This record gives sequence, C-alpha cells and structure tokens, in this order.
Amino acid sequence: MIRLALVRHAKSDWGDPALPDHDRPLNARGLSDAPRMAEQFAASGFTPEAILSSTALRARTTAEFFSTALGTPVRLQRRLYGASASDLLRSATESDCRAVMVVAHDPGMTALAAALSRDRIEHMPTCAVATFTWDTDDWAVVDAVDPADWSHHTPR
Repeated sequence: MIRLALVRHAKSDWGDPALPDHDRPLNARGLSDAPRMAEQFAASGFTPEAILSSTALRARTTAEFFSTALGTPVRLQRRLYGASASDLLRSATESDCRAVMVVAHDPGMTALAAALSRDRIEHMPTCAVATFTWDTDDWAVVDAVDPADWSHHTPR
C-alpha cells in the first residue's frame, strides 16, 4: 500500500517586503493553524516514514509542527521550493518510503492534489492537508490509477 500526504505550508507573513520570499516566516494565523492541523493529522493514524519539506522557512516551520506531532523526521529538499506537481510527486516516489508527507507550495500543491483526486480537490489553501492511499506498492502507477481512498482537510 502506498500512502501520500500533501501539506501546503501554513499562512506566511508578508509584513517585510524587503525579506526574500524564501525567508518569509509564518504569521500569527499560520502559527496557530499548523500545530492544530498537525495534531488532527496525528490523530488520523497515518504516520509517514518521512516528511519531505521545501527549504523555505514557512514550509520548514510547518513541517516541524507535523514532525513534532508525528515523531517523524523532516528531510529538507531545496527542489520542493516552487516545485511543479510532477516534481512534488517525483520527490515522493524517490523517497524510498511507502508512506510519505510532502510539505511545499502552490501552485504545485493544488495541481498535484487536483490531479490525484481527478479534480475533486480544487484548491489547497494554506495549511490544507490532502491524503491519498493506493492499493499498490508501486509508486510508478499512482498517477495513473485512482486512489482507493483520499481525504482533504483545511484549517477553516
């Protein structure tokens, strides 16, 4: 069985326009939503073997909340910053894990969630979590077959 969790980073702070995009922190709402969504996810019983995260501060911080709630290590991957849907899925497939979480950014997150759900997920707002389960052990087919189960949760 293959399991994939997609997490869009929590709401970030746009208060300092001089700050490089990669270095933007979470704002107050993000700092509230991320631990709450992480605890809800932990209660679901889905425990990833690894959390793959963009190196951007807002994604890393979001991933750390999930890491703390799940007891799962974070693997930082620069290529997840601004990654396309296909690059996000490639990172998951190359993780050597059968259960993995990817924490990254839009528009790639929404595009991947939409593709895997056959357009039933239309948008991944900040700190949204989408999970997918396939009745296969072969990552090579997950984008070609419908998942056996999927879910989509948002902080609002």
